[in-house]
Amino acid sequence: MGKEMESPKEQSSYTVEQLVAVNPFNPEILPDLENYVNEQVTSQTYSLDANLCVLRLYQFEPERMNTHVVARILIKALMAMPAPDFSLCLFLIPERVQMEEQFKSLIVLSHYLETGRFQQFWDEAAKNRHILETVPGFEQATQAYATHLLSLSYQKVPRSVLAEAVNMDGASLDKFIEHQVTNSGWIVVKEDGSSVLPQNEFNHPELKKNTGENVPLEHIARIFPILG
Repeated sequence: MGKEMESPKEQSSYTVEQLVAVNPFNPEILPDLENYVNEQVTSQTYSLDANLCVLRLYQFEPERMNTHVVARILIKALMAMPAPDFSLCLFLIPERVQMEEQFKSLIVLSHYLETGRFQQFWDEAAKNRHILETVPGFEQATQAYATHLLSLSYQKVPRSVLAEAVNMDGASLDKFIEHQVTNSGWIVVKEDGSSVLPQNEFNHPELKKNTGENVPLEHIARIFPILG
């Protein structure tokens, strides 16, 4: 026989993460999970498993779907790039919902980020500031992703390219670069203002180890509950 459904009293003794692990398909935990999404926003924390559970429960009871919660989940997933969280979440959202204007905009933003088209991304983000500003830390998370992407492509990144990628200039860009120098090992070239980035196997292919490529198991594990 399957696991018996816990009573509300028993459920109250669990954390949200434990509720997801113990009984993820119980619709009674949906209010707790929705509150937890809002808590992630205010505390600037993140739980992909809990958020995927919310979207799965919305699939089972579409009349209970809260589009504000869905939007927050997708924004938090965008902030987790380069992890594939946005695609995992989008897979669980009905196409009719995806066609709503705010979700169409988030999908466009995701595409720009994935393809490294930062100028277009920041232009589109400016048009949708009213959506994105509901989730603190979005701009900083995107800037961190941009620097990550640049580190895979450049040995020495021109100041103009960096400025476009992180949407900064002047004193704010100087402060950003100083932070990277102190915390990430960047070196500023005084002659032209470019930044030498730390070596890795992508911007210095000769450092790449001759081993087989493996798909991270955690990425596969995320799919099984969705397909189940």
